[in-house]
Amino acid sequence: MKNPKTTKKKRTRKRAKPPAPAAPVDGVLRDPDNYINRELSLLAFNRRVLEQAQDATVPLLERLRFLTICTTNLDEFFEIRVSGLKQQISYGTSQRTFDGRTALETFGAVSQAVHELVEEQYRTWREDLVPALTEEKIRVLRRRDWGPTISRWVKRYFVHEVQPVITPIGLDPSHPFPQVLNKGLSYIVRLSGDDAYDRQSGIAVLQVPRSLPRVIQLPTKGDGHDFTLLGSIIHAHVGELFPGM
Repeated sequence: MKNPKTTKKKRTRKRAKPPAPAAPVDGVLRDPDNYINRELSLLAFNRRVLEQAQDATVPLLERLRFLTICTTNLDEFFEIRVSGLKQQISYGTSQRTFDGRTALETFGAVSQAVHELVEEQYRTWREDLVPALTEEKIRVLRRRDWGPTISRWVKRYFVHEVQPVITPIGLDPSHPFPQVLNKGLSYIVRLSGDDAYDRQSGIAVLQVPRSLPRVIQLPTKGDGHDFTLLGSIIHAHVGELFPGM
């Protein structure tokens, strides 16, 4: 008979040892060619957004939306990434990032890439989207395309909607350049003649309130949709904001 006091042996499982980490290869990890610049990577992403606006298989209004997203992304890119680069440059930072660039070198590469990207944006708008929108009877009219009827309507819109909410700011030695709103629409106006106080300032700043839409729909006959830009309306009637000048 088995001794009842005899205890069974505990079965133990041997735990597998984790594999030893691979020894880092300093030459590979320190090679700048193995890294992607963060700022240039963001611009490459934004270019892919622009490519969606260039893709003829994407619905037309979605293509227009992708074009505006590309512009919004660039605004944020300059507010955050480029401002950080300029701050590093002003401090004289010489430290290099993992991709081997200094802040000044990255700034130069960003400048070239952004100029090419913005040029491609405008080309996409002029040569791709505007003709495609026109085919769908969606037109963005310039001043030369208005005609007498639309010109009269625009004049009434300026008098009743735009002029009451705009306050020109004249620049002179006692009135330095004012603060302008971020992402706001502002104009620099060159003037000649004396103002109501017999002053010759020569230059004025015109800040457009954000309450005004940037794109204004025009009255049309038929099944088309005509629009004009707020900037075109202001350009056509800016002289009425400075009577006698």
